[in-house]
Amino acid sequence: MIPARGGSKGVSGKNLAPVGGVPLVARAIRAAQSSGLVDAVAVSTDDHRIAAVAASEGAVVIRRPAELSGDQASSESALLHAWEAFEDSSGEAVEVLVMLQCTSPFITPGEVADCVEAVLTGADSAFTAAPTHGFVWRRDAEGDAVGVNHDKAHRPRRQDREPEFLETGAVYAMTASGFWTHRHRFFGRTVLIETDPARVLEIDEPGDLDRARLLAPLLDGPGEVPGRGDIDAVVLDFDGTQTDDSAQVGSDGNEQVRVHRGDGLGIAALRRAGIPVLILSTEVNPVVGARARKLSVPVIHGVDDKGAALRDWCSTEQIDPARVLYAGNDVNDLGCFEVVGWPVAVASAHPVVRDAARLVTTVPGGHGAVREIASWILGKELA
Repeated sequence: MIPARGGSKGVSGKNLAPVGGVPLVARAIRAAQSSGLVDAVAVSTDDHRIAAVAASEGAVVIRRPAELSGDQASSESALLHAWEAFEDSSGEAVEVLVMLQCTSPFITPGEVADCVEAVLTGADSAFTAAPTHGFVWRRDAEGDAVGVNHDKAHRPRRQDREPEFLETGAVYAMTASGFWTHRHRFFGRTVLIETDPARVLEIDEPGDLDRARLLAPLLDGPGEVPGRGDIDAVVLDFDGTQTDDSAQVGSDGNEQVRVHRGDGLGIAALRRAGIPVLILSTEVNPVVGARARKLSVPVIHGVDDKGAALRDWCSTEQIDPARVLYAGNDVNDLGCFEVVGWPVAVASAHPVVRDAARLVTTVPGGHGAVREIASWILGKELA
């Protein structure tokens, strides 16, 4: 079970905030699903947007009542409600309860599996914790510093100290029968599952979210790029995606833009492979249409709502939006990102757009980003 309220004091809508291009609640769902030891994943929420994301990821949605959705409601109360609701709706008895906190963005499937395995092999409860050799201090009644886990007169070397463990707040597992009796997550024989301290981060403040987004490329590794079997169409923004986002303006008011020849080769290769390509732009400049004619691809430009235009195009062409790759660079592309299964930002995109993307190219717009995307899809087919 993943508790995911819609409200948050620290970060507005944080459970839907994308990290590495994936909403936090979806990251938690995927970690549980990939663990190999979880039979069903349920999301307890009071928010219809979170419910929609959870359902799209294959999770069971448990509608959390208002009395369990306030700031004072405990995770245990949400877990108990979700457990009972799941058993009532599914008719299945739960043996082990696992709770994941989606505010911990870097949960691994292995951590989930290890917690479950600990409970299946004799523990009553288990949780993730990170080792630390840090010296902890507190202030006494007079405000003076006092050592908590050490004597300040004796400072042993790191290698001479046994590690202590910091609860990560990420994963908890427990026997269902024990939780029913005790009504809290720690009871009986409790086992800690050691995790990598480098992956420990809880998102409580806006700065935590910023750090998570910076760490995602390092901790997630390279994103899984789409292959030919994943894509039925490619839709491209123009300015800033196929250009370097600059323009030369003549005395007559006409604009000229700079494009990359490699992008043209990539688009041609996609067309030869039978993949439809569309240029979609808010720009009314005739240069957009001229470039589309040069590439022999259809174009829709001068539109205000690109997301609506993309939905209409997919409907007309009978193409599943989940199998469409859309590449963009600025905030007016976010509506299209919500439509397609493969939202891609070029490396020079606005930070908000990069954060919302599923993948980010390694090169900026106008410098071969479209060719890079074509190489993902076509691989060795791209001449």
